[in-house]
Amino acid sequence: MPLIHVSNHPLVQHKLSRMRDKETDPKKFRDLVKEISGLLAYEATADLVTVPVHIDTPMASMTAHELKEEVGLVPILRSGLGMVEGFWELVPTAEVWHIGLYRDEKTLKPVQYYNKLPIDPRVQVCLILDPMLATGGSAVATCDILKKWGVKKIKFVGLIGAPEGIALMEQHHPDVPIHLACVDSHLNERGYIVPGLGDAGDRQFGTG
Repeated sequence: MPLIHVSNHPLVQHKLSRMRDKETDPKKFRDLVKEISGLLAYEATADLVTVPVHIDTPMASMTAHELKEEVGLVPILRSGLGMVEGFWELVPTAEVWHIGLYRDEKTLKPVQYYNKLPIDPRVQVCLILDPMLATGGSAVATCDILKKWGVKKIKFVGLIGAPEGIALMEQHHPDVPIHLACVDSHLNERGYIVPGLGDAGDRQFGTG
């Protein structure tokens, strides 16, 4: 069973409420995606491995710590793009690799249309970024791609998840931890999360 981490941070819950509101305009929506992503990034990176390093402060020499693992961000196009800035503010050295998937509206299955991963991974940890873990198809497909690429440590980070998407991840990738701001009730007949917030891509880019 995958490790499910649902944030109970008051700021996350406050900002998520503002995002859900149908009156929130695209500019504010994008700002909130970035802000919540930064808060989730703090939680999702809590177990990154560090190594001791020797440094000199203005007062004395000491042993400090720095990250040992290189981090890669994998936003699922297009809605995952809005989460990158929040993560970059905390991990500015993270590499970003884009994977393009869209959901077939008839089958609700993911269809890959873009993948520019290099031949071999240059990172030890990959964080998949997608605001909505709905059917779970895109998350599962991205995990498949990253594991085939050779990444050993993968996490999924999203804003809202549905039980159906979590269950699919549990079935196919029980070793991948899932970090979310909230788990909602269910999916409707169109595969949208209820109560959710609508289409995260459309609301970010004003195309709804």
